[in-house]
Amino acid sequence: MLDVRTIFHEAAVLDHPRGRAVLERFPDAERVEVRAHQEIPGLYGNPGGVEDWVRNKRQVLVLGEKKSLSARPNGRSSDFIAPSTSNGCAMACAYCYVPRRKGYANPITVFTNIDRITGYLARHVERQGSKPAPNQCDPVDWVYDIGENGDCSVDALVSDNVRDLVDLFAGIDGAKASFATKFVNRELLGWDPRGGTRVRFSLMPERMAKLLDLRTTPVPERIAAVDDFVEAGYEVHLNFSPVVVHEGWQEEWRELLRQVADGVSAPARAQLACEVIFLTHNEALHEVNLGWHPRAEEWLWRPDLQEPKVSQSGQRNVRYRTPWKRRWVEDLRRLVEQELPECRIRYAF
Repeated sequence: MLDVRTIFHEAAVLDHPRGRAVLERFPDAERVEVRAHQEIPGLYGNPGGVEDWVRNKRQVLVLGEKKSLSARPNGRSSDFIAPSTSNGCAMACAYCYVPRRKGYANPITVFTNIDRITGYLARHVERQGSKPAPNQCDPVDWVYDIGENGDCSVDALVSDNVRDLVDLFAGIDGAKASFATKFVNRELLGWDPRGGTRVRFSLMPERMAKLLDLRTTPVPERIAAVDDFVEAGYEVHLNFSPVVVHEGWQEEWRELLRQVADGVSAPARAQLACEVIFLTHNEALHEVNLGWHPRAEEWLWRPDLQEPKVSQSGQRNVRYRTPWKRRWVEDLRRLVEQELPECRIRYAF
């Protein structure tokens, strides 16, 4: 997964124990000091970098400080989006939205001021008090997404930031951490989450995953890990995402749901819930993908099925046409109810 050869780092990361620990973890990597983690000449915003898309993910690491801290309200997957302890990813999912913010490169950036971030989160949880009423995020706890901009299971290969967050929420009543993942990192099974962390294994039919979920854990292994993570003290949900529409997609999803039903124990199925998210693609990412993985775009870029949508940040996105998508969402809802009835759908769009 990682063969770190170059570490770009802000000077201040050497002032943090976490920064020094990460540098010690990769002693043979070249160290390049930079002014700011998001401004690295030749890496970000370099159109020629598309040729090194996967190599950068595997061989480059960036270290910096998280400057501003905020827990943004969410209301879908979580009540709040926690301040990031990282962004970027070593995996190479063709539909991932995170590279849009960097431009042509998306290696992992680790923020080394973890003590400041965990302190902020502890205070934020305390200010919320008890959750006043159940919602789709959770019936009891405030839920904080700790992995919006990366994959925490992979981040745990680089630093102890994720473990610090799991330990934090293990000791807090009334709140839990949550993150989606496509990578089975069994080191997490040795931690003690005490029900304070929700792991959401992202799944899609295996044929599509082999084409679009590059450098990730195979789907059957993700399914097989559900029981182990439940036994280790995690709450485990599923993230059916993204749903990519093509001829025969419903039957592929029916087969996947049957694989889950057959591969997950009754106690684990009893605590399952899921999210269903249909594909939203991005015009700029489409152009990037044409430079390194054009075959994926045959499935992701479907003008015959999609309509434009400008995001709140001004990004030019495409999504499935509204009347059709509404019907397809209901199709998948029915499939889940038929094939995996124990699994509550928290939301679908």
